[in-house]
Amino acid sequence: MPTGAWIGLVIGLFILGLVLGFLAARKLMKYELKKNPPINENMIRAMFMSMGRKPSEAQIRAVMNNMRNSQ
Repeated sequence: MPTGAWIGLVIGLFILGLVLGFLAARKLMKYELKKNPPINENMIRAMFMSMGRKPSEAQIRAVMNNMRNSQ
């Protein structure tokens, strides 16, 4: 097999690997986000209530801001 064919084969396989890797990562990310959705204000409210506290809107907003800033 000529050298040019080997180089073309390697480049083609590399591109195929990139495309398949991207599609697999995208599918895995969608699955993980469906299984573990990002936290929202209702989840924070439920967490406070489970600890026996009634949170104010200011506390909920403060927790959300802290979570956004920590990322």
